[in-house]
Amino acid sequence: MSAVNLTNVTVLDNPAPFLSPFQFEISYECLTPLKDDLEWKLIYVGSAEDETYDQLLESVLVGPVNADPPDPSKIRDEDIIGVTVLLLTCSYLGQEFVRVGYYVNNDYEDEQLREEPPPKVLIDKVQRNILSDKPRVTKFPINFYPENTEGAEEPPVNDQPAETDGNEEQQPASPPHSSDKEGP
Repeated sequence: MSAVNLTNVTVLDNPAPFLSPFQFEISYECLTPLKDDLEWKLIYVGSAEDETYDQLLESVLVGPVNADPPDPSKIRDEDIIGVTVLLLTCSYLGQEFVRVGYYVNNDYEDEQLREEPPPKVLIDKVQRNILSDKPRVTKFPINFYPENTEGAEEPPVNDQPAETDGNEEQQPASPPHSSDKEGP
């Protein structure tokens, strides 16, 4: 059993222009006292093929999470328009224990620009839409009490993370996103 239960994540100001800040309200409950802070991170996946385009938009010790938009100069032009992923993660003592993934659709708001896109992306005309009604929630077993092995959380028998569709329906877990790994 986890020491922290994520109860709700609300995406605010959605849809919004691409260059608008991201805003999330996060509700959770601590089921037991914790000695350290929870760390929330917001990661924008800039390219499905290359993690070097991923951007850590924010890292905070308490909610709500408000983050600047991704830097479009760090995203290949061909990856700006279309579907990408936004990851909201929470860690305790450097151990990620929950990840909420959202698909994000970036497209021109103007129908004529959608039908006949310009050769160079007009970023100020791009609108993002976070598919907030279909989050993918993945929970990872961690040790919330490393100083007390009796209070340690044991991983499940199959040692695989549990993933839900946001409605607590169990799904096969996707592999961890490589930009979440610790270290270089």
